[in-house]
Amino acid sequence: MLDTNVLMHDPLSLFRFEEHDIYVPMMTLEELDANKKGMSEVARNARQTSRLLDEIVSSCEACIASGIELAGPSRGLASGRLLLQTEAINSVLPVALPTSRADNQIIAVTMHLHEKQPRRPVILVTKDINMRIKARALGLDAQDYFNDKVLEDTDLLYTGSLALPEDFWDTHGKGLESWKKDGKTYYRIKGPLCPDLLVNEFVWQDGPQPLQAWVKVGTGKTAELETLTDYSHAKHAVWGITARNREQNFALNLLMDPEIDFVTLLGQAGTGKTLLTLASALTQTLEQKRFAEIIITRVTVPVGEDIGFLPGTEEEKMTPWMGALEDNLEVLNKPAEEGDKTGGSYSGDWGRAATMDLIKSRIKIKSLNFMRGRTFLNKFLIIDEAQNLTPKQMKTLITRAGPGTKVICLGNISQIDTPYLTEGSSGLTYVVDRMKGGPHGGHVTLMRGERSRLADQAAEVL
Repeated sequence: MLDTNVLMHDPLSLFRFEEHDIYVPMMTLEELDANKKGMSEVARNARQTSRLLDEIVSSCEACIASGIELAGPSRGLASGRLLLQTEAINSVLPVALPTSRADNQIIAVTMHLHEKQPRRPVILVTKDINMRIKARALGLDAQDYFNDKVLEDTDLLYTGSLALPEDFWDTHGKGLESWKKDGKTYYRIKGPLCPDLLVNEFVWQDGPQPLQAWVKVGTGKTAELETLTDYSHAKHAVWGITARNREQNFALNLLMDPEIDFVTLLGQAGTGKTLLTLASALTQTLEQKRFAEIIITRVTVPVGEDIGFLPGTEEEKMTPWMGALEDNLEVLNKPAEEGDKTGGSYSGDWGRAATMDLIKSRIKIKSLNFMRGRTFLNKFLIIDEAQNLTPKQMKTLITRAGPGTKVICLGNISQIDTPYLTEGSSGLTYVVDRMKGGPHGGHVTLMRGERSRLADQAAEVL
């Protein structure tokens, strides 16, 4: 038994139940009809569901009562049947439940089916938690819709790095090949870990002979490792920023590599996601001239109450959402050290203001609402707060990338503000899981906060 919110969440849920029969109550069709107007994601999905139902029903109008086979319309995805409510049902609901409510009418239909077919399990599938509680209180079986969840447990999410066991070189050193090229050392190894190593996954080992490398060829009998550029050293500083820990070093290797087109960075507040990304963006745009400009976009979901419409152009409307950008630019454009002052006493401040203007001229702030149909050429595209995006929105954004464009997704999946999105179904979780192991993409989960001792303590204990 499908509730309306499942169909409005995923129109293809009609084909996701394999061998099970699906029953759609008349009230569900009524609610779909009521929600089809508008340009929101929900309205689009309602219209898509109606079109799908029309397609299925018109394929076999004579068999609506007995059930329409789904094998044909679903192209083999589902082998069950679709049943529509063809009769008026007078099920007895408890007096406390008003029959005027759509949810209660759907529960009534479920009860009727349960009594009519006692030998078959009847399961109500709904995204509405309260409806599931009501159904269970009335002795009915109710479940959530799990198909779109990428992972049941976000602890299983790919972290992008792997600690090598202590006996790694003993078990993988047989027939080891090693060579140097462009200042990097390469190792070709064989052993039990090789089939599990993904391309662009970072591997590390502490001890007397520390190693930090990433996998260049993986998921086979042999794997190739390449040593990393050490961005924690001042000579490799990126726009004056050096890596403060191992994961930040991994992140900077991904951000600065011209062969990597897509990077996802996950991490708690204060781990340096935005700072590292902006530093590498400015270096590659202003110094190395690899990109024409930097484009920053983010989902405009307020944490508290909304403050109403904002005046001005698209850029001006987005400015209040870009406080994080301003904060990081202040760090990146800090004044020179006391001993470095040259020229007049005002040159530091003047120089700083001029640099800030130059930087800002190369950074464009865009709203997500106008992204459809665009193509970005030679741009450094930063998607901030990406945990608030749905998988569909994420796909829309990433497919904007044209030749020479690099896309960076930043987020913290424990800070989701969008209703109906969970850690398991967020677009950021989806994209990390689906894109892992790709030849031109990489992911790092940043572990350690580097903002301040107060921020670290607050993140830990509050």
